[in-house]
Amino acid sequence: MTANVIVVDGVTKHYPGVRALTDASLTIRAGEVRALLGRNGAGKSTLIRVLSGVERPDAGTVTVAGERLGDGGVRRAAELRVSTVHQELSLVAELSVAENLYLGRWPRRGGKVDYRAMRAGARAVFERLGLAIDPAAAVGSLPLAHRQLVEICRAVREQPRLLILDEPTSALAAEEVDVVLETVTRIADEGVAVLYVSHRLEEIRRIAHSATVMRDGRVVETVDVAEADTSRIVALMLGDTAAAVERPPLRKVDRSGVPLLSVRGLRVPPKVLDVSFDVHPGEILGLGGLMGSGRTEVLRAIAGFDPPAAGTISVEGREIGRPTAAAMKRLGVGMTPEDRKDEGVVPLLGVDENLVLSDFRAVRSGPAIAPGRVRRAAEKLIGRLSIATAAADTPIVNLSGGNQQKAVIGRWLHAGSRILLLDEPTRGVDVQAKAEIYRLVRELADAGAAIVFVSGELEELPLVCDRVLALRGGRVAGELTGAELTTDSVLSAAMAA
Repeated sequence: MTANVIVVDGVTKHYPGVRALTDASLTIRAGEVRALLGRNGAGKSTLIRVLSGVERPDAGTVTVAGERLGDGGVRRAAELRVSTVHQELSLVAELSVAENLYLGRWPRRGGKVDYRAMRAGARAVFERLGLAIDPAAAVGSLPLAHRQLVEICRAVREQPRLLILDEPTSALAAEEVDVVLETVTRIADEGVAVLYVSHRLEEIRRIAHSATVMRDGRVVETVDVAEADTSRIVALMLGDTAAAVERPPLRKVDRSGVPLLSVRGLRVPPKVLDVSFDVHPGEILGLGGLMGSGRTEVLRAIAGFDPPAAGTISVEGREIGRPTAAAMKRLGVGMTPEDRKDEGVVPLLGVDENLVLSDFRAVRSGPAIAPGRVRRAAEKLIGRLSIATAAADTPIVNLSGGNQQKAVIGRWLHAGSRILLLDEPTRGVDVQAKAEIYRLVRELADAGAAIVFVSGELEELPLVCDRVLALRGGRVAGELTGAELTTDSVLSAAMAA
């Protein structure tokens, strides 16, 4: 019987106000590819940080090849040959492939960097894994899939016992994924234990022997990938969450007229390959999908921030030739960004100034901005959106996350936007604030707005949307509406092989 490389026993980890891991246990054998599954917030990232020595558990133990990880941190994890490849690449684009492979550990000869030894070592790793990559090429000149392989090979060069891969294909197009999966299989065949984090079930079925499902910081179950069907995996990931939430009555949407927004054959490589849909006045369309499915990229293309490689975008039946951000704003398109903190608000400006940032025309007096007009416009929106603030000019950074988010939405109401693209509008807000945002979104749709609602928390889509498109691999994998619009149906469509 193959020996266990990793034994995680009863690991618990707390952060202030959050229990990220609770009594988590699992084992991984040499040569085994173990998938790690779970929704956002299930505890996957915390477990990875514990295994790689970045975080120290509050209770429980981690053993690597019979030796305790203990409190030695990242250095101890490296000594025990635990290597982690994170989702965001950490390569230096201007350096060569070989230099990146040996980054921080360049071989020297006679006091100088031995480039010949570096290139020879890089070639040996690539030949071992059957890869055709030039060690002398600049990393920045490589296609994204090859950059991801260089990142993996850098970890493999350390001769790991455990290789942790966190969403290694999330930024890759479908045609680029195969070479990464083949490389992972070769690594496992050499006896390396692999912990593979991915939301793409078709990938997991191709390379993983088993899958550990996490929910709410706990390890729920480890299943044989070949035997567990999609519905069982979805049920393990969701538990009874969906059943516990009451869905509001279905809204009636008139789809007989011209759509307010039409998207046809949208392509924004590498994540968006072919997406089409319509949104009518008064409709809330949800875009559901797992990490890397292309949700945000679709919104950014519609809003004019990223030019599409192909496809058309039309507003009220009129095709927009060049959908720039300025042009789409003039046509009544407004987008709230996924990252509210860094892209949604200007922290030290007042609530009033943040609310009018989208359009200064209505608050000017001649060429100058009129403070009185700013205050009146802001107070009107604060009342309409029920933004809890001590005063209109209170710095927005002092507001709760939910009230900041309402102000970000309000900015586009001030601009008169009729098409609202809401990217993760409830991220980082409490339950009560979520309910208020759901109510606000429905009220805006009742007033005639066309809304596209994106959320990684799939359980909230049936609570606010009239119709949901499940995205998978850059394409629409399914359309759900009416009684069939449930959390498990969206997750199944987004994950199904």
